[in-house]
Amino acid sequence: MTDMDKSSSEKLVLEFKEDTALTEMMRRRVSSLQKTGQKRQDGERLLLPFEAVHRLDFPVQELNFSRWYFSLLGHGRVTITGISQHWTPDLTNLMTRQLLEPIGTFWRNAEDPEESPLKCLEADMQEFGERIAELAKVRKVMYFLIAFKDGSTAANLSCTIEFIPEK
Repeated sequence: MTDMDKSSSEKLVLEFKEDTALTEMMRRRVSSLQKTGQKRQDGERLLLPFEAVHRLDFPVQELNFSRWYFSLLGHGRVTITGISQHWTPDLTNLMTRQLLEPIGTFWRNAEDPEESPLKCLEADMQEFGERIAELAKVRKVMYFLIAFKDGSTAANLSCTIEFIPEK
């Protein structure tokens, strides 16, 4: 049975995967600007040292958001910012106007026990998941900036999103 043959009760869980080539390309842009003393393009969004570009690959386009699965070892804060479908990373620099709202944020404070559940802004996470499902209708790939703050690292993060394919 292929993904396309599954009934609508089937779930599709997609993992955010780091796009190391794109992350490196954006880091080179920052480095190049620093070395030459040039300024960023007006409205350009440069990659920060604690960020990486991740992607979701959609095997089907007609999806309904179901839920998030995320785990973080230790403490820290992770933010996920979606990037508009209008960004073509091989042709243009990332512009601030291409960043989507709301962003997804989840965290565990340093004083929280490590086994305590992660905190998040649930309404924003719900709206963000629904927005991703909408954009999946027009894109096979979607890019995200994931920021690791307050002690969080990529190695300590597991983040997936669950959808229910439409029939």
